[in-house]
Amino acid sequence: MLQSIIASPIRAAATPTPSPSPAPDFNPDTVTPGLVGFAITFLIAVAVVLLILDMVRRIRRVRYRDEIRQLLDNEQLRELDDDVDPKPGTERPGTEKPGTERPGTDEPGDPR
Repeated sequence: MLQSIIASPIRAAATPTPSPSPAPDFNPDTVTPGLVGFAITFLIAVAVVLLILDMVRRIRRVRYRDEIRQLLDNEQLRELDDDVDPKPGTERPGTEKPGTERPGTDEPGDPR
């Protein structure tokens, strides 16, 4: 008895039911977007590629401007560093400007 109760839903699921009508004819125009859909998809893809190229160009331009700005800032800082007179005793050797003399240095022909 228990087996017949368990087996009846399995038997019902296993027996196929006939379809009431035959399958409709397949029409590819009803399931595909066609030429218009392809054209729209192609135009969107072209627009995305052009936007990516434009963004890469803009990012590159900003990066180059920043590099040049940093080089100019560093150059200005070096010029300001050279213009400021260092404290006595803190000068680095070989950084003297031409035509400047340090006090206490003996020059050739100086009678000291």
